[in-house]
Amino acid sequence: MRGSALAVALLGALSCFAAGAAPAPTWHPPQGAVELPLWAEGTVMAPPRLKGPEHVQTATSEASGERWAMLQDVAIPTLTIFPPTVAATGTAVMVVPGGGYNVLAMDPEGSEICGWLNAQGITCALLKYRVPGAGSNWNRDCNCRDIPAVPMALQDAQRAMGLLRAQAARWKIDPARVGVIGFSAGGHVVAGLSTHPQRSYAVRDAADALPNRPDFALVMYPGHLWVQADDSLEKDIVVDAAVPPTFIAQATDDATDDVRESLTYYRALLDAGVPVKMHLFARGGHAFGLRQKQAPVAQWTQLAERWMEDIGMLPARTP
Repeated sequence: MRGSALAVALLGALSCFAAGAAPAPTWHPPQGAVELPLWAEGTVMAPPRLKGPEHVQTATSEASGERWAMLQDVAIPTLTIFPPTVAATGTAVMVVPGGGYNVLAMDPEGSEICGWLNAQGITCALLKYRVPGAGSNWNRDCNCRDIPAVPMALQDAQRAMGLLRAQAARWKIDPARVGVIGFSAGGHVVAGLSTHPQRSYAVRDAADALPNRPDFALVMYPGHLWVQADDSLEKDIVVDAAVPPTFIAQATDDATDDVRESLTYYRALLDAGVPVKMHLFARGGHAFGLRQKQAPVAQWTQLAERWMEDIGMLPARTP
């Protein structure tokens, strides 16, 4: 996604919400979820572009009146496990929230998504990755595109995939059925995970020796994938036949991330022979998550469930 569009994306996300409660100290997982440190104590990590301590700014959507939590200034990444609320299938999905690589939408693109996955018997792992400046983003301080020297979001995501597989027995999951779903900037993280089998940091322990590529991937209204100048895929995303089966969904009226973000990635996957399913909806805007109740975009979860069944990552249900 080009720099000017990134600015619109982030400013839009912040300005379309009316100011809510005062900032809270931090984000806390709901009861029953288990938050795990992503890196061992004492691990030296590249610091994000912090402006203060980690905190949540709560806002209210002027359109729907629903609350939205924007997690900001994350220096210590974590992985939060949400066990299934029905019979476990053995499948796990890591959720990567969006926020322009500057904030994290922990509710609509995080814990709420875990609730949906848990109801399908899927163990959910919610990634809280370093921000701001964790990936290619629009820096409002300099009004310019900022490409970090260290791909912090990708590092955190790769570490999380290895950690999840290393703890497969603890969470009763099949290490060969570990998927990932990402929204907006999180969709770019998913594409990075899918196309970067080599770790972006030095191996630190046994978890890092395990595969960091997901077994399947869901990319929701992604950003940062399309180069408008030559209508091509961003150079940091190199697609080959080893990319896992991928599900893509976006609304064509998305004013934040152009639908060509999805189309360009879809075309690259198709050309490489990767099994890919894409659904485009006429209406839905950006960041619809589970909160857009209007059909047909609200059907994306059912389509995703059926797709996971079709690729053997969920048991087939009785019609």
